[in-house]
Amino acid sequence: MSNSPVRPPRTPAEWDAYYELRYTVLREPWQQPRGSERSPADEEPGTIHALLLEADTSEHPVALAVGMLQPTTARQGQVRFMAVAAQAAGMGLGRQIMAALETQARATGLSEIVLHSRESAVGFYERLGYAVVAPSHTLFGVIPHFLMRKQL
Repeated sequence: MSNSPVRPPRTPAEWDAYYELRYTVLREPWQQPRGSERSPADEEPGTIHALLLEADTSEHPVALAVGMLQPTTARQGQVRFMAVAAQAAGMGLGRQIMAALETQARATGLSEIVLHSRESAVGFYERLGYAVVAPSHTLFGVIPHFLMRKQL
């Protein structure tokens, strides 16, 4: 399975694929309604979206991995809505999304990234240099999260 470079969604079909993956991975397994995969922050100036598409699916794009970086202060951004398609798990695509978001963060002058990791993903982020700061919220009453931070 080959894929394209990490970049923002460009067309309505790519945006649909982006949000579909966010829904399928991050909301549907917990019976959350469609629309819950979207955030007002998606539309804010400065928000960076990262999309990795399966190659040769331009007519019907298939998102393999997605992520979003929302600037929270002049120096800090928050990574949100990281998702990798089940069929692409373990292929390094999450690392590619994070590398692209970190590069963009540095380019816009951010010096720190924070995120709220699901318990199951803490090890992934630790391998990328993030450190657990403190326990965070519990999503949908069942998914413990941890606040993590990395200096860029």
